[in-house]
Amino acid sequence: MSDAIKHECGLAFIRLRKPFSYYLQQYGTATYGLNKLYLLMEKQHNRGQDGAGIAAVKLHVEPGYPFLARLRSSAPQPIADIFSQIGKEVAELQKYQPDITQHPGLLKGHLPFLGELLLGHLRYGTQGKNNIEFCHPFIKRSTKTGQNLALAGNFNLVNTEELYDKLGIHPGDFQKQSDLAAMMETVHHYLVEEDERNPHGADVAALLRKATPLFDGGYTIGGLVGNGHSFVMRDAHGIRPAYYFINDEVIVAASERAAIRTSFNVGENEVLELMPGQALIIDDAGNYKIEQILPPQERRACSFERIYFSRGSDEKIYRERIALGYHLSKPVLEAVNYDLKNTIFSYIPNTAEVAYFGLVKGMESYLNQIKVQRILSWGNDITPEKLEEMINRKIRQEKIAIKDVKLRTFITNDDSRNEMVQHVYDVTYGTVRKHEDTLVVIDDSIVRGTTLKESIVRMLARLHPKKIIIVSSAPQIRYPDCYGIDMSKLGDFIAFKAAIALLKEQGLEHIITDVQQRIEQLEALGQLHTENVVRQIYKPFTTEAISNKIAALITPPDITIPVQVIYQTIEDLHESCPTNTGDWYFTGNYPTPGGNRVVNKAFLNYISGKNVRGY
Repeated sequence: MSDAIKHECGLAFIRLRKPFSYYLQQYGTATYGLNKLYLLMEKQHNRGQDGAGIAAVKLHVEPGYPFLARLRSSAPQPIADIFSQIGKEVAELQKYQPDITQHPGLLKGHLPFLGELLLGHLRYGTQGKNNIEFCHPFIKRSTKTGQNLALAGNFNLVNTEELYDKLGIHPGDFQKQSDLAAMMETVHHYLVEEDERNPHGADVAALLRKATPLFDGGYTIGGLVGNGHSFVMRDAHGIRPAYYFINDEVIVAASERAAIRTSFNVGENEVLELMPGQALIIDDAGNYKIEQILPPQERRACSFERIYFSRGSDEKIYRERIALGYHLSKPVLEAVNYDLKNTIFSYIPNTAEVAYFGLVKGMESYLNQIKVQRILSWGNDITPEKLEEMINRKIRQEKIAIKDVKLRTFITNDDSRNEMVQHVYDVTYGTVRKHEDTLVVIDDSIVRGTTLKESIVRMLARLHPKKIIIVSSAPQIRYPDCYGIDMSKLGDFIAFKAAIALLKEQGLEHIITDVQQRIEQLEALGQLHTENVVRQIYKPFTTEAISNKIAALITPPDITIPVQVIYQTIEDLHESCPTNTGDWYFTGNYPTPGGNRVVNKAFLNYISGKNVRGY
């Protein structure tokens, strides 16, 4: 991906259903759960690299002994850092008791994270805050076992202020900056209520039914209660992903199906999707139930999960990314005038690779049709030489772009830094016939266009193609996200910049003013959530007109080679990814009222020059 975007985050949950001695006998280690948690987190490390954290709850602990432990890290390799610290603790114990790992009960008493309930989290910060304090899980401690809580999630909320107001809390600076802090206060408030009502086992489903209707956002959350109860829950629209696997040994949940399959070596059909509004609830005895906490709303699962975020090793996601590329073959063929002989295909490494395979499949399908037509048209006039030449025609594919290791520079001068940015990508020389070949390069999405302009287009131009065509397997990103993706500022989007530029070029600047005034009216009435006014910015223009303007904006002024940009259509996106219909960043059709409020505030921030997110 050329413009990297961050998303929040990855969740890993494990509930062991057998004694530690069972895992020692069956798998040769009492730390089976921790080992699997490590795998589950590593297999989702694509979801978060700003920090990580784990929490563990031990069952049947005598009063006065610790039963809830947490460890977080914001080190460069946070998962490895966390588990190396645990490994050092085991090694330290072995100095004095070399065979302690063969005695599960003893090991449990000395190793803080040897718990039956395990919760892991990988963090991508969406607010530029990578301090360890922002890493999940958050915990609440109490002298009452059932009022201890560890909470982590993959989410953003857009109504944290309202939550604090409802609870009568005056948040400090940290709480204002952390959505999880607001969620924690809310969930814990109702946990305490339930625990006071039933000290021997709070009704987790009841507390979730009171807390979660208050959240405006997309989320998958996991919680461990000090008394041994636990839960994983998904929002009513299914915006953020959640999957689970259950057998007689473990109960597992995670943000990605493939991570569970690989970590536990199970089949696709054994890993189930937690449906919108549902919670997986486990009691202190390891019994579980799937409970409908919130009435399911229209399914709006995030389509970016399929385009970019989730690992492509999931067979369904792999097929969907193939389809995304395949659907782009027709507009690309039209753009190159069906001249495959003088066209080279490549991709921006590395996440666009699968969509690239799909694009090439589409090209091969067309080429095969042409081969059949030509051969049939020859009738009896067929020679071995002609037939061999026709059969051997191939789609021209090259590894054009090469992504170097992240370049870091001590240079602070902007011009000098731009020079360094140009070299984030390199190209393979000698692959393009100068001024003769058209170069088609696919990326999974185009967000800001910065890397395209400052690096990729410049690098590709060094090969002197006749034309450069940039293809995006995602549609135009026009609107901010507020459900867990780091795309919250309108002014960052190249599609928004293109629309604003077109309005100014065509004497339609009054539309900008009209949109501003309408939003300000709604704000005064407390009605920002009722409509997405920013849609009016794009209304005068076709998708193609905006694409053409984007092409002009990402072309450096000193580059004379024609550049064209082709985007996926909304219709083909939904046909390719039928179960993940969340498309608000493309269409402005937000699943919750908070989305409209965010996009309208983002526009006011843009007009006033405030470089802050809209929520």
